[in-house]
Parts: sequence; C-alpha cells; structure tokens
Amino acid sequence: MPRFFVDAPLHTGALLDLPDAVVRHVQVLRLKAGDTLTLFNGTGGEYPAELTSLEKRHAMVQLGEHDPREAETPYRVTLAQGIAGGDKMDWLIEKAIELGVTDIQPLATERSVIRLDSERAAKRGAHWQALAQAACEQCGRNRVPQILPIRPIAAWLRDRDAITSYTWRVLLSPRADSGFDSLLPQAPAQPGVLLFGPEGGLTPQEEALARDTGFEAIRLGDRILRTETAGIAVLAALAARWGGW
Repeated sequence: MPRFFVDAPLHTGALLDLPDAVVRHVQVLRLKAGDTLTLFNGTGGEYPAELTSLEKRHAMVQLGEHDPREAETPYRVTLAQGIAGGDKMDWLIEKAIELGVTDIQPLATERSVIRLDSERAAKRGAHWQALAQAACEQCGRNRVPQILPIRPIAAWLRDRDAITSYTWRVLLSPRADSGFDSLLPQAPAQPGVLLFGPEGGLTPQEEALARDTGFEAIRLGDRILRTETAGIAVLAALAARWGGW
C-alpha cells in the first residue's frame, strides 16, 4: 500500500485534502477513487485512508482507524556528520534513516568540501528534511528524524547544552586505540551520538576537542572507510549488536 507523509493533523474519520506533492504522487501511481493508501505525519503511528475523490490538481481522502504501529530502534542515536560533497550527503541521510537514526546533525568541518552561506545552508537543510520524509515513506518509519541546522563543529562541540544531552558519545577515528567491541554490549537507555568526519576525516585538533568534551574514540579496523561508508557501517553494526533490526 502506498505510504505518504502529510504535514498536518490526522484524526480517525477526518476528510483531508492531500497536499499538492502527494496529489502528484497519487497521479503518477495511477490511483483512483476507492483505492487505499497510508498516511502519517511523523508524530507516531499511521492511518489507512481511502481516496474519495481525485481531480487534476486536487485529491481528498477519508482517514480510517489510527494504527499505532512503529518501526523505531530500541535505542536513540544522533548521527553527527561532517558535510560530505556531491550527492554523498543525500545518500548518507537516506540510508541512516533506513537504519533507524533518531536525528542527524550536519557539521561544517575544516576538511568539508562544501562551504555554504546561511541562505544556501537553509535551502540544503530543507532539501535534506524532505529526503528524510521520503526515506520514512519508503522504509515504513512513522517518526521522521529531524535534520538539525548546520553548525561549525567547534561551536557545536563547545555548546554544553547540545553535547550533554547525549549520555554516550562516540567518535570514529582511524587513530583510535579502542575498537568497536569496546562499546556497550546492550543498547543504552539514554540517547547518544556518533561523530564522523567528511572526506579526509576530522583534523587532529577537531578530534582532540571532541575527546575533551567526552567522546570515546573507536576504530573499525585496519581498512579506512569512506565517509559515506563509515557511518552506515557503524549504524548497521549497532543494529545487529543492540537489536535494532
């Protein structure tokens, strides 16, 4: 059954005009009046809906009973990612959400290829949030992760309120002495954060600042993973270790 994110209040029995973007998808799928689809708004659960009318630029549905189904992991983890170049960041966001990440914090680092002014950063953030919604439509999640505003890594690491909100903090570094097995064998009850650098990794100074703010550095082995591989590999390994599948 097709699934769509709708940024609107949803209530059992309600008649709802679908947003333009969803109407376009409905038309592409060649749905017709009487067909069913699933709607969710990111606050939890989902609603079956019947398409009651469909016109060229307008469609209406009636919502059925709320289904509290969830597809979240038993742990909460934020991916703090140095902004990657090209379409790598889009790919990272999509796959991280499929693997259950709670939020994503894009970071501007010394080695980040992309440099964004405030206007371009806002547009990129909106684009990434739309990707997050689409990823949830595809993978069956009913809670949409937030793509947090881009921040310089030093300012973020020095933001005590931001950093102390994470009970456990992990930095991936090829220079680390500890391996993946040093992480807790069971899922922590409190939220945590995984920090990854962009192409070329974090600088020694950035890593030192992260360690000073309570990050535990780990390495995955003798092979150096690309930035678009490392975060996804760790999230997948955590899902296997902590029951996130």
